[in-house]
Amino acid sequence: MSKPLTLPGFVDAHCHAFQRALRGRSEGADFWGWRDAMLALAAEQTSARVRADYVRVYRELLHRGYTAVGEFHYLGFEQAVAAADAAVEVGIELVLLHAAYGRGGLAQFRQESPAEYLRQIEALRDRGLRVGLAPHSVRACPQDWLEEIGRYVAGEQLVLHVHACEQPREIEECLAEHGVRPIELLASTGCLTSRTTVVHATHASDRELDLVAQAGARVCVCPTTEADLGDGYVPVRRMCERGIALCIGSDSNVRIDPLEELRELDGIARRHALRRDVISLDRLLAFGSDEGAAALGLESWPEIEVDASHASFDGVAEEDVLAALVHSCTSEILGARVAGVSSTIHARDDG
Repeated sequence: MSKPLTLPGFVDAHCHAFQRALRGRSEGADFWGWRDAMLALAAEQTSARVRADYVRVYRELLHRGYTAVGEFHYLGFEQAVAAADAAVEVGIELVLLHAAYGRGGLAQFRQESPAEYLRQIEALRDRGLRVGLAPHSVRACPQDWLEEIGRYVAGEQLVLHVHACEQPREIEECLAEHGVRPIELLASTGCLTSRTTVVHATHASDRELDLVAQAGARVCVCPTTEADLGDGYVPVRRMCERGIALCIGSDSNVRIDPLEELRELDGIARRHALRRDVISLDRLLAFGSDEGAAALGLESWPEIEVDASHASFDGVAEEDVLAALVHSCTSEILGARVAGVSSTIHARDDG
């Protein structure tokens, strides 16, 4: 069996490339303890460091089958430009999800006002960069910020990505401040539409998932990061029952392997349902590619080729190769074939 199998490239819809440097480190007993180490690392991110380090991370993404990436960026404006330069050097499709940060975090994350944030978005667009709106979270963006960003999104038709319901504490704080849960707040401020991708939604309530489904929004699941940080199990089955489109992200980049992300997502659904094949193979592959591209507003992105004669497929019937790839291989099987197709564009309908 020697004919290569051509597939849409995998799409990393949620990436914090600088966090790759934290892999293997064990600081923090939970998400909040890990966040302290992450913030210390973030404080060190100069434009020059971002430019050099992101080349390495984006090259690794590309060689593991991701041909497009949404960089959820909150390190500062000049660092955003450096990230875009790194993507150009590597040849990976980039959508810069430039974050709005009104409070908390580090000073370099924050803009003085929503107006300043939107000026930064316009400046990035003027440079010819593909951008998306990214109110970091309801922790980082007060209600008036969300309302102004919601109005801008309605007029400009850009994608919007936002962290929500990753941690119980985040939900408790939102209830205390606003009297509603995070996704409910996003809906009331105009930030939950068909162009919205909610990142994580690990602890979303049924009511919140209903709102996501009614809006036609997506959820980006990042299973290897969510497992590493002890976030909890994403309610994959409840999302699928509502017809919510899912996509995947490498997030903190503790692992870079789209096949592992998909298997973890599928495995969570199986464990909850107590049966196999909760998500069809075609749908699972769409979560890894088409849905991620749609979440980023991409209509085309590079393909990948899979060497169907690889030893990993020994004894596998030809009609089962794709299933064997998704359910039993690592992304290392993709690495040798990505560079050869970097100029091939695979057009997909993002509807």
